[in-house]
Amino acid sequence: MSSISMPRPDAAIIAKKDRIVADLTRALPADTVISDPEETLAYECDALTAYRCPPLAVVLPRTTEELATAMRICHDHRVPVIPRGAGTSLAGGALPTADSVVIGTMRLNDVLEIDTANRFIRVQTGVTNLSVSAELEPAGFFYAPDPSSQLACTIAGNIGMNSGGAHCLKYGVTTNNLMGVRMVLADGRIVELGGPQPGGPGLDMLGLICGSEGQLAIVTEATLRILPRPQGARPMLIGFASPEIAGECVARIIRSGVLPVAIEYMDEVCLRAVEDFAKAGYPQCPAVLIVEVEGSEDEIADQIARIRAIADQLDPVEFRTSRNADESAAIWKGRKSAFGAMGRLGDYLCLDGTVPVSQLPHTLKRIGELSVEHGLEVANVFHAGDGNMHPLILFDANTPGDLERAEAFGRDILALCVEVGGCLTGEHGVGIEKRDLMSRQYDPQDMAIQMEIKDAFDPGWLLNPAKVFPLEVSQPHRDRAAARA
Repeated sequence: MSSISMPRPDAAIIAKKDRIVADLTRALPADTVISDPEETLAYECDALTAYRCPPLAVVLPRTTEELATAMRICHDHRVPVIPRGAGTSLAGGALPTADSVVIGTMRLNDVLEIDTANRFIRVQTGVTNLSVSAELEPAGFFYAPDPSSQLACTIAGNIGMNSGGAHCLKYGVTTNNLMGVRMVLADGRIVELGGPQPGGPGLDMLGLICGSEGQLAIVTEATLRILPRPQGARPMLIGFASPEIAGECVARIIRSGVLPVAIEYMDEVCLRAVEDFAKAGYPQCPAVLIVEVEGSEDEIADQIARIRAIADQLDPVEFRTSRNADESAAIWKGRKSAFGAMGRLGDYLCLDGTVPVSQLPHTLKRIGELSVEHGLEVANVFHAGDGNMHPLILFDANTPGDLERAEAFGRDILALCVEVGGCLTGEHGVGIEKRDLMSRQYDPQDMAIQMEIKDAFDPGWLLNPAKVFPLEVSQPHRDRAAARA
């Protein structure tokens, strides 16, 4: 975790608020601007609730043009802008500062075009992840990325953090399924990148935008790749006597050449909470894998047999294959409910470092050792197939010093991920949570190149400031931006 500089609402900020709110209110529909201090409290944090700061104001546009107008006004006033989707970020990616305006995309919620012949859907980015597949279901198609928060999270946030989900092992994360965007730059210009036509001319800048955490632009429309629903799918539950053995099973499945659509992991702490909440019929053992395969009945049977042979080499506690749609739904209900179920046990920090699959056994063992060293319990639930870990560090927010201990534990886990050849984040983003750890992942030259890209898109450093780059490292860039003002 990182400390963050949050300007207090002094007299200068209060005066700036009056001017910016007046200009925004004159230029936009009456219900678009929120400035009442009690109402802006709803936007003082995202799902990383340990840090809070109400913004100057909140703008909720309904069109790209309204959003562009708001951006131009903020740019003219030199007011920082905090892009916000549904506020489900677990890394402080939508945390405001007291001198900022939050611009949310949740009212941009129209489906604009569905083209199954060319396999794409075009949506405003305030639509929820789950609603995209719901729109496509009657035509027999789906949108592959499926974060656990898909009921609430929006496409805007998915693009900002390059979200994945349980089925990203086979189908990839957001960047692998994003074909084009319409977006607004910091100065209010509207730009379009990519589109449904593959391999268009010019530089491919979609990769810069996807995962940029709202630092380069606000995406208002997205063209997404869609896929025909598979003929069939079937999950398996495999229980093991230790986390390390479960990790070894994942590594062996991947090495074997079998490509399941998903491999998910839950440990004993998580299983207890999930079973109490979802009644999914999970075995109570040190570790469980959910492995799902898809295809024709013959293809499914062949993949299950091959995975069973691999698991049997490791003496599983239980191996269960779903027999019907209800059992499949129960298996996935438990996994999708894991984060919410864990909340019943108390406060927790949710991390998302990523490690090479071959390092899962060692990483799980070392996390267990760190848990003892820090004196805090940890639950592990994650996308095992691509090594995207989600350790949940349990603590008591009402116990002085407990949050700081949990943060120190989290730093050690993320440092471990980098040490074994992985990275700081798989899908939650850096935000403020991992900002000061970026120096462990990148050397000064690597970060300098990234910050020069931000300079090009956002010369004033007004979009989502104080995120991703360590404050000391980014200070020269921010100083130059202030001098140009």
